[in-house]
Amino acid sequence: MKVEVVDYRPEWAEMYAAEAEKIRAVLGENLIEIHHIGSTAVKGLKAKPIIDILAVVSDLVSLDGKNSEFEKAGYECMGEFGIRGRRYFRKGEEIRTHQIHAFGALSAYDIERHLAVRDYLRAHDRAAESYGKLKEKLAVSRRHRGLLRRKRRFCQSSRKNGVGLVQKKYRG
Repeated sequence: MKVEVVDYRPEWAEMYAAEAEKIRAVLGENLIEIHHIGSTAVKGLKAKPIIDILAVVSDLVSLDGKNSEFEKAGYECMGEFGIRGRRYFRKGEEIRTHQIHAFGALSAYDIERHLAVRDYLRAHDRAAESYGKLKEKLAVSRRHRGLLRRKRRFCQSSRKNGVGLVQKKYRG
């Protein structure tokens, strides 16, 4: 799969908002929170043009019962897809446009780690710029493994730095 990293596009916020409304309609009262996450949620940050969405639900079993509705909306339902307790949905077979990472409300660690990276990059322009440059190198490099390790370390560091922000906001 070809990795494309592009300059920030203001329409990403609008694309998120439109998709969030569709997700709210599918999930109804089971949806507790919905967030725009990932690089497309950080103004000015270079990103893969895929809208990442974090959905927090009260009941994963009820969420699983909505798979056919997500499929009608163009999503492929992938189950946990490598992260225990998550439900992963992706939209766009040839050209992916959206990804949903859904967690039950009790998965505080997973919810916080997704929000921490986003919030840290939003609050630290230099870190966001460095991350964007790293992603560009990754997209054009044939040395994917080494750059992927650097990206993972960068995210882990950002997560550690951002967790305090998120915990204050979400744990009171």
